[in-house]
Amino acid sequence: MLNQPKVFLINLDKSTERLKKSSERLAAQNIQFELIQAIDGTKLTDAEIQAHYSSQLNSKQYYRNLGYGEIGCFLSHRLAWQKIVEQKLPYAIVLEDDFQLVGELAPLFNTIGSLTFEWQLLKLAAYQNRTRPIKATKQVNEEFDLVLHKKPLTGCCAQAITYNAAKQLLAITEQFACPVDTQIQRTWQTGVSVYSLMPFLIEQDGKVGSEITAACQNQVIRKYFFKRKVQQIHDKFNHFKQTQKARKVILSLL
Repeated sequence: MLNQPKVFLINLDKSTERLKKSSERLAAQNIQFELIQAIDGTKLTDAEIQAHYSSQLNSKQYYRNLGYGEIGCFLSHRLAWQKIVEQKLPYAIVLEDDFQLVGELAPLFNTIGSLTFEWQLLKLAAYQNRTRPIKATKQVNEEFDLVLHKKPLTGCCAQAITYNAAKQLLAITEQFACPVDTQIQRTWQTGVSVYSLMPFLIEQDGKVGSEITAACQNQVIRKYFFKRKVQQIHDKFNHFKQTQKARKVILSLL
């Protein structure tokens, strides 16, 4: 059996076809996983939503209210972080069910296991497979580079998360106000460093529509244009400061 880290797969009960495809893709590489039943935000009561989602913080920290799908997504990732902490895992891989594999993951697992510095969160895929400007790069081995982007990649399709990072993320998001990938991007708030391990062997399956987008399609972003721009400027300034610190970590490894 493949010597692998713990893998968690987030999947909504109703998304049986996604689960089938995800299971088949992992089984093809003899990768075992633990299923995390995702939280359907549309089925939450007001009390269940307000237990963690703060509309007061949202009005200060984000340009629009979150949709039910986004709230459910955030809570589902909190379940994954809780599993990492409860099981006292050194680290784990967390997948959403819209991934596809474009290479053998064994070298990726071996590379993650060989890292000697205290990393916290590694992006293993990009939202809609998009690119982003790079701040610094460190070659880990002949196959992978450790990459610091000027701004952490969006999306949570595939990530490696350590015990300490999971514990820290749980604490800082006891009350949350923005989408989970935006919160992870805001490293100055979480204190959790974010790097990418590239090239990516996991991609977001472009043939699978986003259930979160579908749940939030009535949100008209244009309505919040100016508030969104102000938030982006504020975040850009903080990203610059934070990546200056993270860049020193990569440079120290050279």
